[in-house]
Amino acid sequence: MKVRPATMEDHQNLVDFQLAMASETEGIELDRITVERGVKAVLSDEMKGKYYVAEINGQVVSSLLTTFEWSDWRNGTVLWIQSVYVLPENRRKGVYREMYLYIKSLVLNADNLNGIRLYADQSNYPAQKTYKNLGMNKDHYVMFEWMK
Repeated sequence: MKVRPATMEDHQNLVDFQLAMASETEGIELDRITVERGVKAVLSDEMKGKYYVAEINGQVVSSLLTTFEWSDWRNGTVLWIQSVYVLPENRRKGVYREMYLYIKSLVLNADNLNGIRLYADQSNYPAQKTYKNLGMNKDHYVMFEWMK
């Protein structure tokens, strides 16, 4: 397995993964053109975020997106992991673990990066178990949101 930063050549896989994730997790059918533009925007501008992919035998089987949160308390950046998708036939085989360890190594080796955060649906117990097994803990914050 190889984890690497995504490139523009990964655009179609990333779009397909986002559409599948929205359908599987929330029953939402996203607009393909909007998602294509959104993924391309990230791939074209690292200030928006950065995609990573995992390959097995040259096939992209997973992706995730990191975005950035500035922490004045830490005088550094916290990476948020989001948009995680693993092809169904590759789940529960350590793919996400390898991707997480790759991101964690980036944080450990950069003076300006201070940690990793992510959010999980409260009912997604398998994901929560995975995150706990990787040494992540539920923090004391509750997330609220308002979306247009």
